[in-house]
Amino acid sequence: MSQTPLHEQRTVLGDIDIPFRRLVVFFVKATLAAIPAFFIVWIVVMIFWMLVAAIFGGTFGWWMHRWPY
Repeated sequence: MSQTPLHEQRTVLGDIDIPFRRLVVFFVKATLAAIPAFFIVWIVVMIFWMLVAAIFGGTFGWWMHRWPY
């Protein structure tokens, strides 16, 4: 049993009518939601780099040492 191919349906969006107040509320909510998301991402990145430092130890610390002149 073969299926007939579905016809492709294209849509062109001409205009979006969003009231200004709803748009402002959306952006305020998005901004407030981004603050805790930033801290969560920061904690995950710090844990990752702590694991990298624990695994490799002082391997990459050679560039921090002062070179004798």
